[in-house]
Amino acid sequence: MRRGLAATVLVAAAVVGCDGAGGPPVVVKGTPPATPYRGPLDIPTEETDASTPQALRTASGAAGRALECDGEIHWGIGPDGWSEDDGGGSPEDGLRLFFDMFDPQVPRGGYRVERREAGRVLYSYDVGGRTKVAVVVARDQKDRPGWGPETSASCDPSELPASVTSGPGWPEIWADARGRRVPVSKITSFAGAEHCGWQSAHFLTFGGRIYVRDPYGVFAEGPEPAGRYDGDAALPAGAHDTGYRLRDWRLWLTDDGDTAYVRTSHGVQAWPMERRAFACD
Repeated sequence: MRRGLAATVLVAAAVVGCDGAGGPPVVVKGTPPATPYRGPLDIPTEETDASTPQALRTASGAAGRALECDGEIHWGIGPDGWSEDDGGGSPEDGLRLFFDMFDPQVPRGGYRVERREAGRVLYSYDVGGRTKVAVVVARDQKDRPGWGPETSASCDPSELPASVTSGPGWPEIWADARGRRVPVSKITSFAGAEHCGWQSAHFLTFGGRIYVRDPYGVFAEGPEPAGRYDGDAALPAGAHDTGYRLRDWRLWLTDDGDTAYVRTSHGVQAWPMERRAFACD
């Protein structure tokens, strides 16, 4: 299978968690939210290739509607089916199966039962009394005996606690000039995937563009190589501070946006924009 950069983002962001290994249990008692979801859990879904907020809500049914995001829905899917031997003996088993089937970019523990209906349970992961991840598990669906995941959805990772998203596998979450976490749909960065041999590189996505920190020339060859990375650059006269920060990194851009200038405590790095739809096996 060939993997493009979009797939690399997902691989880089896949969270490998484990219940009972220092984190909270998969299901906790928790505190009921101020405004619990009161709608039906059995809402028809529709598959779509689009990734707009409306499309994600359509695909994720009740789970998408149960979210209480500060911004837009970030991710959502509907029924994908589990095999005859996969279904669990309890709703909690169905929630565990959700993690096994999809390896989602969400916390692996700390979920609370928000609603129960005949044959369905809504689990929510709450932050400040608001649902940021929702999973509906169902029992005995057609050709799918036992409990398993039916619909699921999540808010942007920036709405989760920093203690959760600072672990391995999460995308890097930037802050604005006031220190507020910025949605990864707006700006994020991540190290290159090791299985592609890209681990020495770093990617920054912003404004629909991808910039590459490539100190060892991993992407120096090809039909349309990116511009040259410069680890000791000078800020152009027309560059302006975007206000976005990550640790000691500060993102500066010029009006054409062809190069991201990352100002650090040691100087300025010039990250060129990547124009190729490259892939690795």
